Amino acid sequence: MAKGKKEQKTEDENFNFIVRIVNSDIDGQKRTVVGLQSIKGVGKRVAQIVAKRANVDPTVRMGSLPDEKVKEIETLVKSYVEYAPSWAINRQMDYESGADMHLFGNDLDIIQKDDVNRMKMIRCYRGIRHEGRHKVRGQRTRSNGRHGLTMGVQRKS
Repeated sequence: MAKGKKEQKTEDENFNFIVRIVNSDIDGQKRTVVGLQSIKGVGKRVAQIVAKRANVDPTVRMGSLPDEKVKEIETLVKSYVEYAPSWAINRQMDYESGADMHLFGNDLDIIQKDDVNRMKMIRCYRGIRHEGRHKVRGQRTRSNGRHGLTMGVQRKS
């Protein structure tokens, strides 16, 4: 069975082992939905919506898609905020512009770091928790989230 798969991969000379979408390298041997999830900012639901909208079979390998379909998928990923409901995007009511956005890749990292730095600067509760490297979202801290050396009861030697 493994031999048949190997022969199948080498038969198609148009197979791309690396597909580039939104400045992210995607393994061409992954299926469409799973491959789209390797883009930072695209989860399972977003990948399924984009694949369905592009009329692509979710089980087809990314590398076997023609270049036109890859370009179409890239435009659909970039314009996701236009056809998605507002609750399904990752940046609602942006702090500076007030617009709804869906961020990908490095942009998502930069914006998240800016948000954390703004919270630290204005000294809000969440910013102070971030500074001290404590749990931010109300999780239990009595038994979890401990850092550094263990401090416990020492037994008699």
